[in-house]
Amino acid sequence: MPTENGVARLGKSVKIVGQISSSQDLYVDGDLDGSIDATGHTVTVGPDGRVRANIKAGTVVVIGTLRGNIEAGHKTEIRQNAKLEGDVRTPSIVVEDGAYFKGGIDIVRQPAG
Repeated sequence: MPTENGVARLGKSVKIVGQISSSQDLYVDGDLDGSIDATGHTVTVGPDGRVRANIKAGTVVVIGTLRGNIEAGHKTEIRQNAKLEGDVRTPSIVVEDGAYFKGGIDIVRQPAG
């Protein structure tokens, strides 16, 4: 679990229906139905997270359950016990052994600079 300051956390007992827009890292361990926009930041779906949302962020880490599409500017990680159903658009992806993933992957190149 992240310990850095500046991380917004939604705990196990939190249920949200709607759109989240965040200008800091976000850790979701509750129930979320909607969308997440945290462009340039990290969104983590924790081990108890149950998310039904499209996520747009710099980095997306899935440890729990996510049903929705991911658009990550830097990287996507699907951890060992994660369950992801949706399409992923990212420059870099890691899918660990034991993860469940159903969807498409679009690897995008970052502009040279």
